[in-house]
Amino acid sequence: MTAFAAAIDTLFGDPALARDALWRLGGTGDGTTVRVIPKRPDQVVGFGDSRAVVPTVLIDVRRVDVPNPASGDSVEIEGEIFAVIATPTIDAERLIWTCEASPQG
Repeated sequence: MTAFAAAIDTLFGDPALARDALWRLGGTGDGTTVRVIPKRPDQVVGFGDSRAVVPTVLIDVRRVDVPNPASGDSVEIEGEIFAVIATPTIDAERLIWTCEASPQG
């Protein structure tokens, strides 16, 4: 295990940062228990000459837990369900997927 992988495991094990979640491939089925780090940053979006602040939901998940996340997957965190709405991106070390998500329902 590399130092980066060990650090990632520590971060995902931290109860102040990470949460238990249920990951459902394709948004269906029983799902798999994983650890995720949910983030809700505001994003500034240009619209003509104006700008709008739009809330976003980003969910980080370890590649070892979800090797191939995809748009259409769903994630349940503390009873709230989110749909992955864009193609996930992976970090430079290829350890963490970042998934843009939207609350369902």
